[in-house]
Amino acid sequence: MNPIVGWALAAAALAAAWYSYRWPGLALAATVIVFWLLLQFNRALRVMKNASYAPVGHVDSAVMLNAKLKSGMTMLQVVGVTKSLGRKLSDAPETWAWVDASGATVTITLDGGKLTHWALTRENTAP
Repeated sequence: MNPIVGWALAAAALAAAWYSYRWPGLALAATVIVFWLLLQFNRALRVMKNASYAPVGHVDSAVMLNAKLKSGMTMLQVVGVTKSLGRKLSDAPETWAWVDASGATVTITLDGGKLTHWALTRENTAP
């Protein structure tokens, strides 16, 4: 979700709660907002914990990773799919890479925190 939309919805919920129930409604709306933020934080921690068990920049199958990627994914979603932190290649544009055991590499490019481009490259296996 877009952060601006999320905060606008939170502000609208606070305003509606205040208008309807005054202080008790405001307390309930604030509790729901904090609970939502804790759920998002817990999700991010779970993804990072799962990624901590794998070597940096390594995936089981680069071909399967390439098939699962979609435009607009966030880095948190990509790390959730790879179950590994990527190897950072550059800052501008933000580029990350993952390699599998066969030498195939998936390189992704993020723009504004969203996946915009990815490419699968394989080692030349000609005899």
